[in-house]
Amino acid sequence: MTYRFMLPDIGEGIAEAEIAAWHVGVGDKVSEDQLLVDLMTDKATVEMTSPVAGTVLSIHGDVGQMVPVGALLVEIQLEEDEEKTPAGGVAEAAAAAEAADIGAAAGETTPKAAAQPAANAAPASPAEEPVVLASPAVRKAAHERDIPLQFVKGSGPGGRVLMEDLNRQQAAAATGKTAEAADEITERQIVGLRRRIAEKMQESKRQIPHFGYVEEFDLTELEALRADLNASRSEREPRLTLLPFFIRAVVSLAGAFEHINARYDDAEGILRMHSGVHAGIATQTAGGLMVPVIRHAERLDIWECAEELSRVTEAARNGTARREELSGSTITLTSLGALGGIVATPIINYPEVAIIGPNKLVERPVVIDGRIVIRRMMNVSSSFDHRIVDGHDAARFIQSMKRLIEHPSLLFVERRT
Repeated sequence: MTYRFMLPDIGEGIAEAEIAAWHVGVGDKVSEDQLLVDLMTDKATVEMTSPVAGTVLSIHGDVGQMVPVGALLVEIQLEEDEEKTPAGGVAEAAAAAEAADIGAAAGETTPKAAAQPAANAAPASPAEEPVVLASPAVRKAAHERDIPLQFVKGSGPGGRVLMEDLNRQQAAAATGKTAEAADEITERQIVGLRRRIAEKMQESKRQIPHFGYVEEFDLTELEALRADLNASRSEREPRLTLLPFFIRAVVSLAGAFEHINARYDDAEGILRMHSGVHAGIATQTAGGLMVPVIRHAERLDIWECAEELSRVTEAARNGTARREELSGSTITLTSLGALGGIVATPIINYPEVAIIGPNKLVERPVVIDGRIVIRRMMNVSSSFDHRIVDGHDAARFIQSMKRLIEHPSLLFVERRT
Protein backbone atom coordinates (compact mmCIF):
# COMPACT_ATOMS: atom_id res chain seq x y z
CA MET A 1 0.00 0.00 0.00
CA THR A 2 1.27 3.45 -0.88
CA TYR A 3 0.89 6.31 1.59
CA ARG A 4 0.48 9.72 -0.03
CA PHE A 5 1.78 12.57 2.16
CA MET A 6 0.05 15.85 1.29
CA LEU A 7 0.92 19.36 2.47
CA PRO A 8 -1.34 19.81 5.51
CA ASP A 9 -3.13 22.98 6.57
CA ILE A 10 -0.43 24.85 8.51
CA GLY A 11 -2.92 27.33 9.94
CA GLU A 12 -2.98 31.14 10.18
CA GLY A 13 -4.67 31.35 6.77
CA ILE A 14 -1.55 30.12 4.93
CA ALA A 15 -2.53 28.79 1.50
CA GLU A 16 0.89 27.79 0.18
CA ALA A 17 4.48 27.20 1.28
CA GLU A 18 7.90 27.10 -0.35
CA ILE A 19 9.98 23.93 -0.40
CA ALA A 20 13.13 24.98 1.43
CA ALA A 21 15.02 21.66 1.69
CA TRP A 22 14.47 17.95 1.07
CA HIS A 23 15.84 15.51 3.66
CA VAL A 24 14.94 12.30 1.79
CA GLY A 25 15.27 10.94 -1.73
CA VAL A 26 13.68 8.18 -3.78
CA GLY A 27 14.57 4.77 -2.36
CA ASP A 28 15.36 6.03 1.14
CA LYS A 29 14.06 4.11 4.13
CA VAL A 30 12.15 6.38 6.50
CA SER A 31 10.94 5.77 10.03
CA GLU A 32 7.90 7.25 11.70
CA ASP A 33 8.48 10.91 12.69
CA GLN A 34 11.59 11.14 10.48
CA LEU A 35 12.14 14.56 8.89
CA LEU A 36 11.03 14.63 5.26
CA VAL A 37 11.08 18.24 4.08
CA ASP A 38 11.43 21.83 5.32
CA LEU A 39 8.74 24.24 4.19
CA MET A 40 9.03 28.03 4.39
CA THR A 41 5.96 30.15 5.06
CA ASP A 42 5.68 33.91 5.48
CA LYS A 43 6.20 33.39 9.21
CA ALA A 44 8.80 30.67 9.72
CA THR A 45 10.30 27.39 8.54
CA VAL A 46 8.11 24.37 9.27
CA GLU A 47 9.58 20.86 9.48
CA MET A 48 7.39 18.10 8.03
CA THR A 49 7.91 14.60 9.43
CA SER A 50 6.68 11.25 8.19
CA PRO A 51 3.60 9.83 9.93
CA VAL A 52 4.48 6.33 8.67
CA ALA A 53 7.48 4.03 8.18
CA GLY A 54 8.46 2.67 4.80
CA THR A 55 10.38 3.41 1.60
CA VAL A 56 10.19 6.63 -0.40
CA LEU A 57 8.74 5.93 -3.84
CA SER A 58 8.66 9.51 -5.12
CA ILE A 59 9.06 13.11 -4.02
CA HIS A 60 7.19 15.96 -5.67
CA GLY A 61 8.48 19.51 -6.06
CA ASP A 62 11.89 21.13 -6.30
CA VAL A 63 13.62 23.33 -3.75
CA GLY A 64 12.28 26.85 -4.18
CA GLN A 65 8.95 25.71 -5.62
CA MET A 66 5.74 27.05 -4.09
CA VAL A 67 3.21 24.31 -3.30
CA PRO A 68 -0.42 24.79 -2.21
CA VAL A 69 -2.03 23.21 0.82
CA GLY A 70 -3.22 19.73 -0.17
CA ALA A 71 -0.48 19.19 -2.77
CA LEU A 72 1.22 15.78 -2.94
CA LEU A 73 4.73 15.90 -1.50
CA VAL A 74 5.91 12.33 -0.88
CA GLU A 75 4.74 8.82 -1.74
CA ILE A 76 5.84 6.09 0.68
CA GLN A 77 5.43 2.33 0.43
CA LEU A 78 4.39 1.24 3.90
CA GLU A 79 6.81 -0.92 5.86
CA GLU A 80 4.34 -3.77 6.47
CA ASP A 81 3.74 -4.06 2.73
CA GLU A 82 7.44 -4.31 1.98
CA GLU A 83 7.57 -7.67 3.71
CA LYS A 84 5.04 -8.97 1.16
CA THR A 85 6.82 -7.41 -1.80
CA PRO A 86 9.23 -9.63 -3.82
CA ALA A 87 12.86 -8.60 -3.98
CA GLY A 88 13.23 -5.63 -6.25
CA GLY A 89 9.56 -4.77 -5.95
CA VAL A 90 10.22 -1.51 -4.14
CA ALA A 91 12.70 -0.42 -6.78
CA GLU A 92 10.18 -1.25 -9.50
CA ALA A 93 7.53 0.76 -7.68
CA ALA A 94 9.90 3.70 -7.44
CA ALA A 95 10.67 3.39 -11.14
CA ALA A 96 6.96 3.30 -11.91
CA ALA A 97 6.41 6.45 -9.86
CA GLU A 98 9.34 8.07 -11.70
CA ALA A 99 7.81 7.00 -15.02
CA ALA A 100 4.59 8.69 -13.98
CA ASP A 101 6.58 11.86 -13.39
CA ILE A 102 8.06 11.55 -16.88
CA GLY A 103 4.59 11.15 -18.33
CA ALA A 104 3.38 14.17 -16.42
CA ALA A 105 6.26 16.22 -17.81
CA ALA A 106 5.27 15.18 -21.32
CA GLY A 107 1.66 16.22 -20.70
CA GLU A 108 0.24 12.69 -20.32
CA THR A 109 -2.66 12.22 -17.94
CA THR A 110 -1.97 8.50 -17.34
CA PRO A 111 1.20 6.41 -17.51
CA LYS A 112 1.83 4.61 -20.77
CA ALA A 113 0.87 0.97 -20.92
CA ALA A 114 4.48 0.13 -21.66
CA ALA A 115 5.38 1.42 -18.23
CA GLN A 116 3.43 -1.50 -16.70
CA PRO A 117 5.53 -4.72 -16.96
CA ALA A 118 3.75 -7.58 -18.77
CA ALA A 119 3.41 -10.91 -16.99
CA ASN A 120 5.71 -12.66 -19.47
CA ALA A 121 8.14 -9.78 -19.90
CA ALA A 122 11.80 -10.67 -19.65
CA PRO A 123 13.68 -9.22 -16.68
CA ALA A 124 15.55 -6.00 -17.34
CA SER A 125 19.09 -6.55 -18.54
CA PRO A 126 22.06 -4.66 -17.15
CA ALA A 127 22.52 -3.07 -20.56
CA GLU A 128 19.26 -1.15 -20.26
CA GLU A 129 19.48 2.50 -19.29
CA PRO A 130 19.06 3.11 -15.55
CA VAL A 131 16.27 5.30 -14.26
CA VAL A 132 17.60 8.83 -13.74
CA LEU A 133 16.08 10.69 -10.79
CA ALA A 134 14.84 14.13 -11.86
CA SER A 135 11.71 16.24 -11.52
CA PRO A 136 9.34 16.75 -14.44
CA ALA A 137 10.57 20.33 -14.82
CA VAL A 138 14.20 19.17 -15.09
CA ARG A 139 13.27 16.43 -17.57
CA LYS A 140 11.39 18.92 -19.72
CA ALA A 141 14.33 21.36 -19.64
CA ALA A 142 16.76 18.56 -20.55
CA HIS A 143 14.58 17.55 -23.50
CA GLU A 144 14.32 21.15 -24.73
CA ARG A 145 18.11 21.61 -24.46
CA ASP A 146 18.83 18.19 -25.99
CA ILE A 147 20.88 17.08 -22.97
CA PRO A 148 20.84 13.31 -22.19
CA LEU A 149 20.07 13.07 -18.48
CA GLN A 150 22.05 9.85 -18.04
CA PHE A 151 25.24 11.83 -18.67
CA VAL A 152 24.47 14.53 -16.10
CA LYS A 153 25.93 14.04 -12.62
CA GLY A 154 23.18 14.74 -10.09
CA SER A 155 23.93 16.61 -6.87
CA GLY A 156 20.51 16.18 -5.24
CA PRO A 157 19.31 13.57 -2.74
CA GLY A 158 20.03 10.05 -4.02
CA GLY A 159 21.85 11.45 -7.06
CA ARG A 160 18.76 13.35 -8.24
CA VAL A 161 19.54 15.70 -11.15
CA LEU A 162 18.74 19.29 -10.21
CA MET A 163 18.27 22.30 -12.48
CA GLU A 164 21.69 23.66 -11.47
CA ASP A 165 23.28 20.35 -12.59
CA LEU A 166 21.64 20.81 -15.96
CA ASN A 167 22.83 24.43 -16.18
CA ARG A 168 26.36 23.36 -15.27
CA GLN A 169 26.37 20.67 -17.97
CA GLN A 170 25.07 23.13 -20.56
CA ALA A 171 27.69 25.74 -19.62
CA ALA A 172 30.40 23.11 -19.94
CA ALA A 173 29.12 22.03 -23.36
CA ALA A 174 29.06 25.65 -24.54
CA THR A 175 32.80 25.97 -23.86
CA GLY A 176 33.56 22.82 -25.81
CA LYS A 177 35.07 21.18 -22.75
CA THR A 178 34.02 18.28 -20.57
CA ALA A 179 32.07 19.00 -17.41
CA GLU A 180 35.10 18.10 -15.29
CA ALA A 181 37.47 20.43 -17.18
CA ALA A 182 35.13 23.37 -17.69
CA ASP A 183 35.51 26.74 -16.03
CA GLU A 184 32.27 26.27 -14.16
CA ILE A 185 29.78 29.00 -13.35
CA THR A 186 28.24 28.26 -9.99
CA GLU A 187 24.59 29.15 -9.80
CA ARG A 188 22.62 29.22 -6.58
CA GLN A 189 18.87 29.44 -6.57
CA ILE A 190 17.67 32.00 -4.04
CA VAL A 191 15.12 30.12 -1.96
CA GLY A 192 13.82 29.81 1.57
CA LEU A 193 14.71 32.47 4.10
CA ARG A 194 17.10 34.25 1.73
CA ARG A 195 14.30 34.67 -0.83
CA ARG A 196 11.95 35.94 1.89
CA ILE A 197 14.58 38.50 2.90
CA ALA A 198 15.05 39.57 -0.72
CA GLU A 199 11.31 39.97 -1.23
CA LYS A 200 10.93 41.90 2.02
CA MET A 201 13.79 44.28 1.19
CA GLN A 202 12.48 44.82 -2.33
CA GLU A 203 8.98 45.49 -1.04
CA SER A 204 10.31 47.97 1.52
CA LYS A 205 12.37 49.95 -1.00
CA ARG A 206 9.60 49.86 -3.62
CA GLN A 207 6.82 50.90 -1.25
CA ILE A 208 8.57 53.27 1.14
CA PRO A 209 10.26 56.59 0.24
CA HIS A 210 13.14 56.44 2.72
CA PHE A 211 14.43 59.54 4.48
CA GLY A 212 17.85 59.02 6.04
CA TYR A 213 19.28 60.94 8.99
CA VAL A 214 22.65 60.51 10.73
CA GLU A 215 23.81 62.15 13.95
CA GLU A 216 26.91 61.91 16.10
CA PHE A 217 26.39 60.67 19.69
CA ASP A 218 28.83 61.05 22.58
CA LEU A 219 28.63 57.79 24.56
CA THR A 220 31.36 58.56 27.08
CA GLU A 221 28.98 58.85 30.05
CA LEU A 222 26.86 55.90 28.94
CA GLU A 223 29.93 53.69 28.56
CA ALA A 224 31.09 54.63 32.07
CA LEU A 225 27.64 53.78 33.45
CA ARG A 226 27.48 50.52 31.51
CA ALA A 227 30.92 49.45 32.72
CA ASP A 228 29.94 50.17 36.33
CA LEU A 229 26.65 48.27 36.05
CA ASN A 230 28.35 45.27 34.46
CA ALA A 231 31.08 45.24 37.11
CA SER A 232 28.55 45.22 39.94
CA ARG A 233 25.91 42.93 38.44
CA SER A 234 24.88 39.73 40.16
CA GLU A 235 25.43 36.30 38.65
CA ARG A 236 21.79 36.03 37.61
CA GLU A 237 21.84 39.39 35.81
CA PRO A 238 22.87 39.48 32.14
CA ARG A 239 25.76 41.51 30.82
CA LEU A 240 24.54 44.83 29.44
CA THR A 241 25.28 45.77 25.84
CA LEU A 242 24.41 49.12 24.27
CA LEU A 243 21.15 48.02 22.65
CA PRO A 244 19.05 47.84 25.88
CA PHE A 245 19.86 51.52 26.47
CA PHE A 246 18.77 52.44 22.95
CA ILE A 247 15.57 50.42 23.41
CA ARG A 248 14.91 52.28 26.66
CA ALA A 249 15.44 55.57 24.83
CA VAL A 250 12.84 54.52 22.22
CA VAL A 251 10.43 53.66 25.05
CA SER A 252 10.98 57.07 26.65
CA LEU A 253 10.21 58.85 23.38
CA ALA A 254 7.32 56.70 22.14
CA GLY A 255 4.63 58.83 23.81
CA ALA A 256 5.88 62.09 22.30
CA PHE A 257 6.43 60.53 18.85
CA GLU A 258 3.53 58.09 18.63
CA HIS A 259 3.52 58.21 14.82
CA ILE A 260 7.06 56.79 14.79
CA ASN A 261 6.26 53.76 16.95
CA ALA A 262 3.77 52.63 14.34
CA ARG A 263 2.93 50.45 11.35
CA TYR A 264 1.50 51.89 8.12
CA ASP A 265 -1.03 49.90 6.13
CA ASP A 266 -0.55 51.69 2.82
CA ALA A 267 -3.16 49.56 1.05
CA GLU A 268 -5.86 50.82 3.43
CA GLY A 269 -4.24 54.20 4.12
CA ILE A 270 -4.25 53.55 7.89
CA LEU A 271 -1.46 54.34 10.34
CA ARG A 272 -1.67 52.10 13.41
CA MET A 273 0.08 53.78 16.34
CA HIS A 274 0.87 51.48 19.26
CA SER A 275 0.90 52.34 22.93
CA GLY A 276 3.22 49.38 23.52
CA VAL A 277 6.77 49.29 22.15
CA HIS A 278 7.50 46.03 20.34
CA ALA A 279 11.17 46.38 19.45
CA GLY A 280 12.42 44.39 16.47
CA ILE A 281 16.10 43.42 16.65
CA ALA A 282 17.74 42.81 13.27
CA THR A 283 19.75 39.62 13.87
CA GLN A 284 22.21 37.86 11.61
CA THR A 285 21.71 34.10 11.55
CA ALA A 286 23.27 31.25 9.59
CA GLY A 287 20.28 31.38 7.23
CA GLY A 288 20.16 35.16 6.83
CA LEU A 289 18.74 38.24 8.49
CA MET A 290 15.84 37.73 10.91
CA VAL A 291 14.00 40.19 13.16
CA PRO A 292 12.97 38.67 16.51
CA VAL A 293 10.79 40.91 18.66
CA ILE A 294 11.02 42.14 22.26
CA ARG A 295 7.36 42.60 23.10
CA HIS A 296 6.18 45.36 25.43
CA ALA A 297 9.66 46.74 26.05
CA GLU A 298 8.01 49.53 28.06
CA ARG A 299 7.27 46.99 30.83
CA LEU A 300 10.91 45.90 31.20
CA ASP A 301 13.70 47.39 33.28
CA ILE A 302 17.20 47.57 31.80
CA TRP A 303 18.17 44.11 33.08
CA GLU A 304 14.97 42.46 31.90
CA CYS A 305 15.38 44.11 28.50
CA ALA A 306 18.94 42.76 28.21
CA GLU A 307 17.76 39.30 29.22
CA GLU A 308 14.92 39.30 26.69
CA LEU A 309 17.25 40.67 24.00
CA SER A 310 19.63 37.77 24.57
CA ARG A 311 16.82 35.21 24.61
CA VAL A 312 15.03 36.22 21.39
CA THR A 313 18.21 36.75 19.35
CA GLU A 314 19.61 33.38 20.44
CA ALA A 315 16.29 31.72 19.57
CA ALA A 316 16.46 33.28 16.10
CA ARG A 317 20.03 32.08 15.59
CA ASN A 318 19.41 28.49 16.67
CA GLY A 319 16.08 28.18 14.87
CA THR A 320 13.85 27.79 17.94
CA ALA A 321 12.07 31.15 17.71
CA ARG A 322 8.28 30.84 17.62
CA ARG A 323 6.29 32.50 14.84
CA GLU A 324 4.91 35.15 17.17
CA GLU A 325 8.48 36.04 18.18
CA LEU A 326 9.35 36.87 14.56
CA SER A 327 6.52 39.25 13.70
CA GLY A 328 4.59 42.25 15.00
CA SER A 329 7.44 44.68 15.71
CA THR A 330 6.56 48.41 15.75
CA ILE A 331 10.09 49.81 15.37
CA THR A 332 13.37 48.06 14.59
CA LEU A 333 16.95 48.52 15.76
CA THR A 334 19.85 47.20 13.72
CA SER A 335 23.49 47.12 14.77
CA LEU A 336 26.60 45.50 13.31
CA GLY A 337 28.62 46.15 16.45
CA ALA A 338 32.33 46.42 15.70
CA LEU A 339 31.52 46.05 11.98
CA GLY A 340 29.10 49.00 12.13
CA GLY A 341 31.32 51.35 10.17
CA ILE A 342 30.96 55.13 10.06
CA VAL A 343 27.47 55.32 8.59
CA ALA A 344 24.81 52.99 7.21
CA THR A 345 21.59 53.30 5.21
CA PRO A 346 19.24 50.91 7.06
CA ILE A 347 16.17 49.65 5.20
CA ILE A 348 12.89 49.99 7.07
CA ASN A 349 11.28 46.76 8.23
CA TYR A 350 8.04 47.09 6.23
CA PRO A 351 5.33 48.02 7.28
CA GLU A 352 7.03 49.93 10.10
CA VAL A 353 7.92 53.58 9.58
CA ALA A 354 11.33 53.87 11.28
CA ILE A 355 14.57 51.98 11.91
CA ILE A 356 17.49 53.00 14.13
CA GLY A 357 21.05 51.83 13.41
CA PRO A 358 23.86 52.47 15.91
CA ASN A 359 27.24 52.33 14.16
CA LYS A 360 30.74 51.54 15.45
CA LEU A 361 31.83 52.98 18.79
CA VAL A 362 35.28 54.63 18.59
CA GLU A 363 37.51 56.96 20.58
CA ARG A 364 38.30 60.19 18.79
CA PRO A 365 39.30 63.77 19.58
CA VAL A 366 36.44 66.19 20.15
CA VAL A 367 36.50 69.93 20.87
CA ILE A 368 34.61 70.80 24.10
CA ASP A 369 34.70 74.35 25.49
CA GLY A 370 37.70 75.16 23.33
CA ARG A 371 39.70 72.12 24.47
CA ILE A 372 40.52 68.95 22.53
CA VAL A 373 39.54 65.87 24.55
CA ILE A 374 39.21 62.16 23.76
CA ARG A 375 35.60 60.93 23.86
CA ARG A 376 33.76 57.69 23.05
CA MET A 377 31.82 58.61 19.92
CA MET A 378 29.29 56.86 17.71
CA ASN A 379 27.35 57.83 14.62
CA VAL A 380 23.71 56.73 14.73
CA SER A 381 22.06 56.12 11.36
CA SER A 382 18.30 56.10 10.91
CA SER A 383 15.69 55.83 8.18
CA PHE A 384 12.07 57.02 8.21
CA ASP A 385 9.05 56.55 5.97
CA HIS A 386 8.77 60.04 4.48
CA ARG A 387 5.08 59.50 3.76
CA ILE A 388 4.43 59.46 7.51
CA VAL A 389 7.42 61.13 9.18
CA ASP A 390 8.48 64.61 8.05
CA GLY A 391 12.19 65.42 8.05
CA HIS A 392 11.68 67.88 10.91
CA ASP A 393 10.05 65.22 13.12
CA ALA A 394 12.71 62.66 12.23
CA ALA A 395 15.43 65.12 13.26
CA ARG A 396 13.61 65.98 16.51
CA PHE A 397 13.26 62.28 17.35
CA ILE A 398 16.97 61.55 16.83
CA GLN A 399 18.04 64.72 18.64
CA SER A 400 15.82 63.75 21.59
CA MET A 401 17.38 60.29 21.57
CA LYS A 402 20.84 61.87 21.47
CA ARG A 403 20.04 63.86 24.63
CA LEU A 404 18.92 60.72 26.48
CA ILE A 405 21.90 58.63 25.40
CA GLU A 406 24.44 61.36 26.15
CA HIS A 407 22.90 61.92 29.61
CA PRO A 408 21.93 58.34 30.49
CA SER A 409 20.58 59.19 33.96
CA LEU A 410 17.58 60.67 32.10
CA LEU A 411 16.73 57.17 30.87
CA PHE A 412 15.82 56.21 34.43
CA VAL A 413 13.77 59.27 35.29
CA GLU A 414 10.02 58.78 35.34
CA ARG A 415 8.35 61.48 33.28
CA ARG A 416 5.15 63.10 34.58
CA THR A 417 2.11 62.56 32.42
